[in-house]
Amino acid sequence: MTNILEIASVSKTFGDGPNAVVALDDVSLSVRQGEFVSVIGPSGCGKSTLFNIIAGLIGDYGGSVRIAGHEVNGVHTDVGVVFQEESTFPWRTTLENVAFPLEVQGMAKAEREKRALHFIKLVGLDGFENHYPAQLSGGMKQRTAVARTLAYEPRLMLLDEPFGALDEQTRLLLGDKLLEIWRTLNQTMLLITHNITEAVQLSDRVVVMSFRPGKIKRVIDIDLPRPRSSEVITTAAFGQYVGSIWNELREEATRGMLDQERRIAGRAAAQ
Repeated sequence: MTNILEIASVSKTFGDGPNAVVALDDVSLSVRQGEFVSVIGPSGCGKSTLFNIIAGLIGDYGGSVRIAGHEVNGVHTDVGVVFQEESTFPWRTTLENVAFPLEVQGMAKAEREKRALHFIKLVGLDGFENHYPAQLSGGMKQRTAVARTLAYEPRLMLLDEPFGALDEQTRLLLGDKLLEIWRTLNQTMLLITHNITEAVQLSDRVVVMSFRPGKIKRVIDIDLPRPRSSEVITTAAFGQYVGSIWNELREEATRGMLDQERRIAGRAAAQ
């Protein structure tokens, strides 16, 4: 299958001199058309920096990023992003929220509302078209954000902890819905998560990153049957994948925790 995303030797340093922070160091990764890949690692491993580079939100980095063969140079419509933070417009209904990017593109009202309704139904929110965000649950707001991103049909969808603020049961159920959407659209998806269960539940491959400087420590193929649902978490094979990923992450998470403790102690000593 064709590679939609090609990341080649990407490095990124913030600041300079003794205070410079190397966020990413020589990261290379390819993602195929229709693939679901998760990126997991401790806080401070550069996951969000990598996503922002792919989305065109961060420049001045080493290496290259290409989407569908084209070099990334600023924000572009080939990439859609769903963030962890709730991002619906409170003054717009579900329909108006989902139709917003199509409105910005200048699409006629009747056509954009027809397309928005299609994606609202796809994420399971039909019947809530005229509800405002204040009338929706957290999970419903995130599904609205997913539908809004899908509406302009990006080649690659980036999901930055989209269900991170939700309880575990809701995350599992929304994971099922996300897999249904992914399968229906053959949409290429790249997910940031701290949740090992979520990564294994959803992914074809899980990319494990090291603590700063962020490198790819290991890529684990998830050989569990498709179509897949949250029922898979009860199987022995699922548990083995979770254990294997945790073994890779444990050392990196420990390094991250110790670094955070040192920085807190340093700030306290300076006061």
